[in-house]
Amino acid sequence: MDLLDKLTILSDAAKYDAACTSSGVRRGFQPGKIGNTSSSIAGCCHSFSADGRCITLLKVLMTNCCSYDCKYCINRRSNDVRRAAFTPKELADLTIEFYRRNYIEGLFLSSGVLRSPDYTTELMIRSLRMLREDYGFNGYIHAKAIPGTSPELVQQLGLLADRLSVNIELPSQEGLQTLAPDKTKQAILKPMGLIRDQASQSKQELVKFRHAPVFAPAGQSTQLIVGATQDSDRHILHLTQSLYDKYKLKRVFYSAYVPVVEHALLPSIDTKPPLLREHRLYQADWLLRFYGFRAEELLNEDTPDFNPLIDPKCHWAIGHMEQFPVEVMRADYEMLLRVPGIGPVSARRIISARRTTHLRFEDLKKLGVVLKRAQFFITCCGRMRSGLHFSAATLVQQLAAIEQGQLPDETAQQLSLFDSVG
Repeated sequence: MDLLDKLTILSDAAKYDAACTSSGVRRGFQPGKIGNTSSSIAGCCHSFSADGRCITLLKVLMTNCCSYDCKYCINRRSNDVRRAAFTPKELADLTIEFYRRNYIEGLFLSSGVLRSPDYTTELMIRSLRMLREDYGFNGYIHAKAIPGTSPELVQQLGLLADRLSVNIELPSQEGLQTLAPDKTKQAILKPMGLIRDQASQSKQELVKFRHAPVFAPAGQSTQLIVGATQDSDRHILHLTQSLYDKYKLKRVFYSAYVPVVEHALLPSIDTKPPLLREHRLYQADWLLRFYGFRAEELLNEDTPDFNPLIDPKCHWAIGHMEQFPVEVMRADYEMLLRVPGIGPVSARRIISARRTTHLRFEDLKKLGVVLKRAQFFITCCGRMRSGLHFSAATLVQQLAAIEQGQLPDETAQQLSLFDSVG
């Protein structure tokens, strides 16, 4: 099999992995090396950086040969697909040649489990070491740490890669036992803990020794598959909160399950991926990371799933109407963040602006507040917005209409088309 055939097979096999990001690390030009990694390059394959540039990573598997039989995976050992594997030199040559031709700005490397986790990781390490040491590649590398890999090999991998990730895939132990019997919760969480500890130790060593080796400077991430099992949004969000708290993850990625194989335990192959549910979980994840919410606040046993018609922040606010309306002239920063339509930037602007003037609803729009959502939950100088009519029974319907862009004509004329996202 020639190299082009291998690339076609192994890049296609990697497309279902969403945990692909190039943010969080900065490494400038070094004499004798090629490439650099800038913290402004914050994107994934065929995405965009903060300065508007399209960022492309070479996203491939080391091999799609796998000794595991995860029922949801197209590369499982019992599935009849074309198999291929790069040699370390083939992958290193391919990456450096693509970089020199300006096709890519970095590498995202994952793999099936060939023979054993350790054997596969050794192949990945040889590839990355060849890139870093033989070819002087100084660009971004994201590598997948395979569950069950020896701690010594995870450490070597982290010294060569900018970011590591260990994919949990299924949110519950029951799901793992049913759909991925070769994997265990302990095998997944153990390397996560090792990566956390090694990264912390590396930061401490850099304080004392300026040129100490840096371990995974962009941190670690993981991916959860949404929709392959019956796990609720509440269960997934509690797991996410726990991962952020215990393992200091940079990101948790959610991947709507794409039915690619037929199995009695999985959704039918004709079932559409739950993309809207994935979107709601990303919005809730944002609330956990930047808005001060906790998972237990957003969902409970009585309401284990988000309302797909409205975003999670509105979902929470409707369930806590006793805290609203909020007076924008007096509310503290934390409370402003909990108002739908107000984000961290607009909340800081409100606090700054109200020191010198009495804010009106027209002023809030200029400060970046998404007034079409916030108007239901705030007052300005003790007054609600004039002409606003709603009740507890109709609020969900009005917010759902706003979410879908189905506003009444007279309301739509009052709102700016250029409201920023809150």
